[in-house]
Amino acid sequence: MISKEREAEILRLFAAEKWPVGTIATQLGVHHSAVERVLAQGGLARSASGATRPSMVDPYIPFMREVLERYPSLRASRLYQMVRERGYAGRPDHFRHVVARIRPRPKAEAYLRLRTLPGEQAQVDWAHFGSLTVGRATRTLWAFVMVLSWSRALFLRFYLNAAMPSFVRGHVEAFRYFDGVPRVLLYDNLKSAVLERVGDAIRFHPTLLELAAHYHFEPRPVAVARGNEKGRVERAIRYVRDNFFAARTYVHVADLNAQAHAWSLGPARERKHPDNDARTVGEAFAEEQPRLLPRPDNDFPEEERKEVEVGKTPYVRFDLNDYSVPHDHNRRTLVVHASLDTVRIKDGIEVIATHARSWDRGAQVEEREHIDALAREKRNARRHHGMRRLYAAVPSAEAMLKHAAERGMNLGSITSRLLTMLDAASAEELEKAVSAALAAGHPTLGAVRQLLDKQRADAGKPPAVVPRFATPKASQVFVKPHPLDSYDRFRKDSES
Repeated sequence: MISKEREAEILRLFAAEKWPVGTIATQLGVHHSAVERVLAQGGLARSASGATRPSMVDPYIPFMREVLERYPSLRASRLYQMVRERGYAGRPDHFRHVVARIRPRPKAEAYLRLRTLPGEQAQVDWAHFGSLTVGRATRTLWAFVMVLSWSRALFLRFYLNAAMPSFVRGHVEAFRYFDGVPRVLLYDNLKSAVLERVGDAIRFHPTLLELAAHYHFEPRPVAVARGNEKGRVERAIRYVRDNFFAARTYVHVADLNAQAHAWSLGPARERKHPDNDARTVGEAFAEEQPRLLPRPDNDFPEEERKEVEVGKTPYVRFDLNDYSVPHDHNRRTLVVHASLDTVRIKDGIEVIATHARSWDRGAQVEEREHIDALAREKRNARRHHGMRRLYAAVPSAEAMLKHAAERGMNLGSITSRLLTMLDAASAEELEKAVSAALAAGHPTLGAVRQLLDKQRADAGKPPAVVPRFATPKASQVFVKPHPLDSYDRFRKDSES
């Protein structure tokens, strides 16, 4: 890049001192092509005498000018092929310099300085501020910026996505922050604002239209390729990057937003107004705020709403994470209402679960009662299923469990141990043992097991339930039970 001073020196040496291009390039330490470019832009010939050396491309210059007048952005490589087909035998590197010299340049456009009335307009845009790691998730950090065009007061809020719910939430929070609504909101051609545009025909996002109808503002997109029309928000974003975000440390997004809020009310309000150094942005905003439209009594719903399906497990998937619901709501379609901090799950109008929102990925957010209720349900189901199986195979077991219930014993444990005996012995053997225990007036697990083992011992079979031992060989040893009637004889002898 050649400075303006150096360009003036090149033009002076060439026009006044009659230096050749090569001498100028050598003495000033610049490339000869740069000297030629400066001379061409200044409208001076390449030689001191004013006569240029004939070139192979000269006969084709009129044709090249005609083509470039019709197609100003045509690439030099394509024009070179067209000229080659017409007989040009030169090299492409010199040809590019010729094209650059004769290519018509667009006229420099002058821009009017945009001025607005107090309370008339605000400009809105998203800005990307890198990424943030939350647990196992990497989230994109976005800044929602709204700046009032007259006072330059700005609202700044960071979000972990730029989806439509965050876009709506940014507007609602900005209107609360300003305690009013501008009459016109100016947007770039964001997908959150403009779904489709063909010339002057614009199709706005329906949610944005609902938001505008609620707050009574006019959404207005800038013209295509006219970024200067929203220069205030572009400069505000640059100001945020340089004066707030640079070298900023924070713990999480809530901490960052707390710092952004304090900065917006502090340094951002105390800075000098760009159009009037005699007052601050805060003073200008104090004058503009009463001119804003009043906010309605109720804010626009800013919660994200999404229908979700519950499968076999009592969880719903929302934004990369699973949230628990009561187990009796599986196999249904539920609705999630999510704010930045809370996830509420509804079945119709009933709120069946409320969780803190997780911005992680693959996390299971659970309420202890949901899991405990499911565990109790599973235990009861297993117990009822076991009882049905036991009653079908051993009818006398129902009377035994009734006696156990009257004594306040654990029916689940008794059922489980009787089923273990049923798995090891036959149903007929267990039925006979339970009946004998009931007849003897001892409907206990110990009596049933003793009677069952005696039956099997009389038949030459091992015990139905073998205790577990630390040594595998010990569990394979069969000890024949001793006849218990011998103890009865001892008692009779002692009594006599």
